[in-house]
Amino acid sequence: MDAIDQEILDLLRANARMPVSEIARRVGLSGAPVARRIERLENDGVIRGYVAIIDDTAGGGLDAFTEIRLTGGTDTRELEEIARRVPEVRQYFTIAGDPDGLVRFRVRNVDHLQQVVNAIRSTKIVAGTKTLIVMSSWDRAHEPEQ
Repeated sequence: MDAIDQEILDLLRANARMPVSEIARRVGLSGAPVARRIERLENDGVIRGYVAIIDDTAGGGLDAFTEIRLTGGTDTRELEEIARRVPEVRQYFTIAGDPDGLVRFRVRNVDHLQQVVNAIRSTKIVAGTKTLIVMSSWDRAHEPEQ
Protein backbone atom coordinates (compact mmCIF):
# COMPACT_ATOMS: atom_id res chain seq x y z
CA MET A 1 0.00 0.00 0.00
CA ASP A 2 1.26 3.44 -0.85
CA ALA A 3 0.16 6.99 -0.01
CA ILE A 4 -2.39 7.07 -2.84
CA ASP A 5 -3.99 3.82 -1.61
CA GLN A 6 -4.21 5.34 1.87
CA GLU A 7 -5.80 8.49 0.45
CA ILE A 8 -8.34 6.37 -1.45
CA LEU A 9 -9.15 4.49 1.76
CA ASP A 10 -9.59 7.76 3.65
CA LEU A 11 -12.01 9.03 1.00
CA LEU A 12 -13.99 5.78 1.01
CA ARG A 13 -14.05 5.76 4.81
CA ALA A 14 -15.63 9.22 4.73
CA ASN A 15 -18.08 8.33 1.94
CA ALA A 16 -18.20 4.76 0.59
CA ARG A 17 -20.57 5.91 -2.16
CA MET A 18 -18.16 8.49 -3.57
CA PRO A 19 -17.90 7.94 -7.33
CA VAL A 20 -14.60 6.63 -8.65
CA SER A 21 -14.38 9.73 -10.85
CA GLU A 22 -14.48 11.98 -7.77
CA ILE A 23 -11.90 9.85 -5.93
CA ALA A 24 -9.69 9.99 -9.03
CA ARG A 25 -9.98 13.77 -9.20
CA ARG A 26 -9.02 14.12 -5.54
CA VAL A 27 -6.01 11.80 -5.70
CA GLY A 28 -4.76 13.13 -9.04
CA LEU A 29 -5.23 10.00 -11.15
CA SER A 30 -7.65 9.00 -13.88
CA GLY A 31 -10.62 6.75 -13.16
CA ALA A 32 -9.24 3.44 -14.48
CA PRO A 33 -6.16 3.28 -12.22
CA VAL A 34 -8.28 4.24 -9.20
CA ALA A 35 -10.84 1.55 -10.01
CA ARG A 36 -8.00 -1.01 -10.31
CA ARG A 37 -6.56 0.11 -6.97
CA ILE A 38 -9.96 -0.20 -5.27
CA GLU A 39 -10.45 -3.65 -6.78
CA ARG A 40 -6.98 -4.72 -5.56
CA LEU A 41 -7.73 -3.38 -2.07
CA GLU A 42 -10.97 -5.38 -2.08
CA ASN A 43 -9.27 -8.55 -3.35
CA ASP A 44 -6.49 -8.21 -0.77
CA GLY A 45 -9.08 -7.94 2.01
CA VAL A 46 -8.12 -4.38 2.97
CA ILE A 47 -11.62 -3.26 1.99
CA ARG A 48 -13.86 -5.94 3.48
CA GLY A 49 -17.18 -4.45 2.45
CA TYR A 50 -19.42 -1.43 2.28
CA VAL A 51 -22.20 -0.68 4.75
CA ALA A 52 -25.03 1.75 5.31
CA ILE A 53 -24.61 3.57 8.61
CA ILE A 54 -27.97 3.78 10.30
CA ASP A 55 -28.71 6.39 12.95
CA ASP A 56 -29.90 4.11 15.75
CA THR A 57 -31.10 7.11 17.73
CA ALA A 58 -33.69 7.92 15.06
CA GLY A 59 -36.02 5.21 16.39
CA GLY A 60 -35.46 5.90 20.08
CA GLY A 61 -33.77 3.50 22.42
CA LEU A 62 -30.35 3.68 23.99
CA ASP A 63 -26.83 2.39 23.67
CA ALA A 64 -24.94 0.78 26.51
CA PHE A 65 -21.60 -0.88 27.11
CA THR A 66 -21.17 -3.83 29.43
CA GLU A 67 -17.81 -4.89 30.78
CA ILE A 68 -17.66 -8.66 31.12
CA ARG A 69 -15.45 -10.64 33.45
CA LEU A 70 -15.18 -14.31 32.53
CA THR A 71 -14.79 -17.23 34.90
CA GLY A 72 -11.26 -18.57 35.32
CA GLY A 73 -10.02 -20.76 32.51
CA THR A 74 -12.63 -19.52 30.02
CA ASP A 75 -11.37 -18.99 26.49
CA THR A 76 -12.23 -15.41 25.48
CA ARG A 77 -13.42 -16.73 22.09
CA GLU A 78 -16.47 -18.07 23.93
CA LEU A 79 -17.56 -14.44 24.39
CA GLU A 80 -18.04 -14.19 20.62
CA GLU A 81 -20.45 -17.13 20.73
CA ILE A 82 -22.53 -15.36 23.39
CA ALA A 83 -22.42 -12.06 21.46
CA ARG A 84 -23.62 -13.72 18.23
CA ARG A 85 -26.62 -15.26 20.03
CA VAL A 86 -27.83 -11.92 21.47
CA PRO A 87 -29.39 -9.78 18.69
CA GLU A 88 -29.04 -6.55 20.71
CA VAL A 89 -25.23 -6.83 20.60
CA ARG A 90 -23.78 -4.40 18.05
CA GLN A 91 -20.09 -5.02 18.78
CA TYR A 92 -17.96 -6.99 21.15
CA PHE A 93 -14.30 -6.73 22.01
CA THR A 94 -11.98 -9.01 23.91
CA ILE A 95 -9.49 -6.84 25.73
CA ALA A 96 -6.31 -7.18 27.76
CA GLY A 97 -6.51 -6.65 31.49
CA ASP A 98 -9.62 -6.37 33.59
CA PRO A 99 -12.34 -6.81 32.32
CA ASP A 100 -11.98 -9.60 29.75
CA GLY A 101 -14.49 -8.21 27.28
CA LEU A 102 -16.60 -5.24 26.35
CA VAL A 103 -19.98 -5.48 24.61
CA ARG A 104 -21.96 -2.64 23.00
CA PHE A 105 -25.74 -3.02 23.00
CA ARG A 106 -28.64 -1.21 21.35
CA VAL A 107 -31.83 -1.65 23.39
CA ARG A 108 -35.33 -0.13 23.56
CA ASN A 109 -35.13 1.08 27.16
CA VAL A 110 -33.58 0.39 30.57
CA ASP A 111 -35.90 -2.56 31.24
CA HIS A 112 -34.87 -4.14 27.94
CA LEU A 113 -31.21 -3.51 28.84
CA GLN A 114 -31.68 -5.30 32.15
CA GLN A 115 -33.20 -8.32 30.37
CA VAL A 116 -30.27 -8.49 27.93
CA VAL A 117 -27.61 -8.12 30.64
CA ASN A 118 -29.37 -10.72 32.78
CA ALA A 119 -29.38 -13.14 29.83
CA ILE A 120 -25.62 -12.69 29.41
CA ARG A 121 -24.96 -12.96 33.14
CA SER A 122 -26.89 -16.22 33.31
CA THR A 123 -24.32 -18.00 31.14
CA LYS A 124 -21.87 -20.14 33.07
CA ILE A 125 -18.79 -18.41 31.69
CA VAL A 126 -19.65 -14.88 32.92
CA ALA A 127 -18.39 -14.15 36.44
CA GLY A 128 -19.50 -10.51 36.54
CA THR A 129 -20.56 -7.45 34.58
CA LYS A 130 -20.58 -3.66 34.84
CA THR A 131 -22.92 -1.73 32.55
CA LEU A 132 -22.54 1.86 31.36
CA ILE A 133 -25.35 3.73 29.57
CA VAL A 134 -24.32 6.08 26.74
CA MET A 135 -25.50 9.65 27.24
CA SER A 136 -24.10 11.06 23.96
CA SER A 137 -21.56 10.03 21.34
CA TRP A 138 -19.39 11.17 18.43
CA ASP A 139 -17.70 9.03 15.79
CA ARG A 140 -14.90 10.34 13.56
CA ALA A 141 -15.76 7.79 10.87
CA HIS A 142 -19.23 9.27 10.53
CA GLU A 143 -18.22 12.91 10.55
CA PRO A 144 -19.51 14.78 7.48
CA GLU A 145 -16.91 15.30 4.79
CA GLN A 146 -15.20 18.70 4.84
